[in-house]
Amino acid sequence: MAHLAHYRQAHPLVYVLTHWINLVSMLVLIFTGFYIHFPFFAGFMGIARGAHLFFAFILVANMLFRVVSAFFVKSAPTGGTRKTDYDWKGFLPQKDNRHQLGAWIKYYLFFKKEHPLGAKYGVPQKIVYVLVPVLILLIAFTGLCLWAPTSVVGPFAAVNALVGGVVVMRIVHFFFMFVFIIFMLLHAYLANVEGIAPTKMMFGWKEHGGLVYDPDLHNIVGEDDLGEEHAKDTAAS
Repeated sequence: MAHLAHYRQAHPLVYVLTHWINLVSMLVLIFTGFYIHFPFFAGFMGIARGAHLFFAFILVANMLFRVVSAFFVKSAPTGGTRKTDYDWKGFLPQKDNRHQLGAWIKYYLFFKKEHPLGAKYGVPQKIVYVLVPVLILLIAFTGLCLWAPTSVVGPFAAVNALVGGVVVMRIVHFFFMFVFIIFMLLHAYLANVEGIAPTKMMFGWKEHGGLVYDPDLHNIVGEDDLGEEHAKDTAAS
């Protein structure tokens, strides 16, 4: 099937940068988390613990910035258009796709060969992306329950006692890490299952032609091949 054009307005540069920060932070946290749990070579524990703590705070700060900035930064609410609106609206049910949950589920379960068009994020994406900040806060909280300076403080000590001690909390924290790994793998697969244009946008801010969509009419209104003149303008910008 033809696909919507990928324009920079859908992913403003500030969100390309926060995406990079998320990726680097998660990769470092996963690697150091595995190492702290099972040191598979010697002489790195101090660095691993320091990097794990540092990038944990970076991940939380980046997430908070992303959530707050969504109320001030404008982005295109769907692919195929350069029209923009406040970014937070793209995570709520939209007229373009609030009726598409069943169709998206069928697509993800391989019962449909083509996914619906309309809105930047599919309905399951919206649900997952809204839950990701909650997951980050949960894994950060369990991490503070394990960190020596905070593990004996008020709510962290209480939750440790509630779950049965630090050993159990370590298992809970490790479980959340695997949830993140599964999310990252699924995210990478679904983003690129029909081509790498989304990845080129998020990592190189590279636009890709396709169908033009009017979010006011909720319909396809043409096609944009991003011809040579546009390519020159993009290269010069």
